[in-house]
Amino acid sequence: MENIKRENIVKEFEFKTSRSGGKGGQNVNKVETRIELIFDVISSVNLNEKQKSKILKRLKNKIGKDGRLRIVSQTERSQFLNKISAIEKFFELMEIALKEEKKRIKTKPNQSSVTERLESKQKTSIKKKLRKSGLNEFLD
Repeated sequence: MENIKRENIVKEFEFKTSRSGGKGGQNVNKVETRIELIFDVISSVNLNEKQKSKILKRLKNKIGKDGRLRIVSQTERSQFLNKISAIEKFFELMEIALKEEKKRIKTKPNQSSVTERLESKQKTSIKKKLRKSGLNEFLD
C-alpha cells in the first residue's frame, strides 16, 4: 500500500468476538471464536483524504452508513487464527482499493479493419433486403 504502515493501522482496529457457527462441536458452543474486525475509515488518522475517498468509493458495498468497514472471520477453530485471517482480509481489501488504475491509451482502428467492418455491414444489409418480398429485381 502506498505510504501506509501496517503497524499504525492495526492500532486503529476494533475487534468484537462472538460464538461461531460451523465445525467445532462442543467447542463452538462455549468459546467465542468468531472475530469481527471494525475499522473506521472516516476517522482514521493514518489515511490521507485521497486514500479515504478511494476506499469509500471502491469498497462502498462493504462499508456501513457509519463509515466503518466490517470484516468477519469464523473459518478457523481458534480466535487467534480468525483474528489473523481477518487482518489479512483487511489488507487484501486495502491493496485492491488503493491500487492505481492504469490510464487507457486511446487507439484508432486501422484501415483494413474499418473496410472489413463496412463490407460486413453491406453484406448484412443486402441479405436483409433479399428477405423482403417483391425485391427480386434487386438481384438483376
